[in-house]
Amino acid sequence: MEVSGLKPERLALDWASAAEAPLFVELITRFTNEVKELGPLGEAEGIPIEALNLKLLAARSAMKSIKLRTRFARLAQDLRDGDNHTPEVIEAKMADKVNDAIVREIQKQEKAITESEGQSGERLAQIT
Repeated sequence: MEVSGLKPERLALDWASAAEAPLFVELITRFTNEVKELGPLGEAEGIPIEALNLKLLAARSAMKSIKLRTRFARLAQDLRDGDNHTPEVIEAKMADKVNDAIVREIQKQEKAITESEGQSGERLAQIT
C-alpha cells in the first residue's frame, strides 16, 4: 500500500475462524468504518487521480507476476504450518517473504507502463 502511495489503513489482514462469527462481524464493521473515515481513495493521500491510476495499474500488473504469486503461496503455507497468527507474526513473515519483491515488481511495472503509454495513455484512462 505504501509503495502505491496509499494509506496502509486501507488494507486489513485479520484472523477469524469459522466459529468466530461475532469476531468476524466486529472486524468487518471496524474496517468499514475506518475506510469511510479516510474518505475517497486518493483524496486522503493527496494523490492526483492520474498518478493514482498509474500506481494502481502498476500494482495490479505486479500482482499477476508468477514470482509474487509463488512468494505469496510460500507465505500462505508458512502461515498454515504455524500456530501463531498474530499481526506481528504475519507482518514479520510478509517482510521476510514478499515485501522487497512487491516493491521491485511494482516499480518495474510502473516504469514499463509510463514508458509504453505515458501517464495519459489509453490504458490508464480505462481504470478511471
